[in-house]
Amino acid sequence: MWRSAKRLDIAATWRAAKAQFAAMAAELAEVKRERDELRVALAELRAAVTARWEAENRLACLYRERAIARARAQARDPATLLN
Repeated sequence: MWRSAKRLDIAATWRAAKAQFAAMAAELAEVKRERDELRVALAELRAAVTARWEAENRLACLYRERAIARARAQARDPATLLN
């Protein structure tokens, strides 16, 4: 069995592992915070897009109503044929 000539310092190795884990945990917390911020921004963007779609639909309805009102208000010459 081959053994390394270098002895392992268990306490130092454990401290290094704990430090690496703490760094990874801190990075994970930062990534989760960024994810939460992005989710909020996405929700705001979705709300804005939905509001824009609703406004476009309402505008189309208003244009349609205006066209109908203009057509009804226009005087028709009774002498002209309908078809």
